[in-house]
Amino acid sequence: MRKIQINKKMAALVFIACAFLGAIGQLFFKFGAAGITSNIFSWIFNWQLILGLFLYGIGTLVFTFMLKKADLSFAYPIIATSYIWVALFSFFILKEAMHLSNWAGIILIIIGGSLATRK
Repeated sequence: MRKIQINKKMAALVFIACAFLGAIGQLFFKFGAAGITSNIFSWIFNWQLILGLFLYGIGTLVFTFMLKKADLSFAYPIIATSYIWVALFSFFILKEAMHLSNWAGIILIIIGGSLATRK
């Protein structure tokens, strides 16, 4: 089996994609939550919930595979960008309120993630 070589920039892009997939999955969790009840069938046949689980799962599988190629201390600050994606989706798609503290948190995550992934 041929070993795949991956550089740091490519790894970062893959981790960003994983965070993005996870955030889209969480967005579909939110959409699906509107249709769930105490009836198990409202969970099992909820296409939005199923799609959310699928997207979140794909992101998790790719993330796990990529950990063979990169340090967790490099990957995890990038995965933290999922908070940014979810906040932006919540604001622009769900029309949820964003306060100054939310925007400050996003800026701090960007700064912290940039510092944590530098060598």
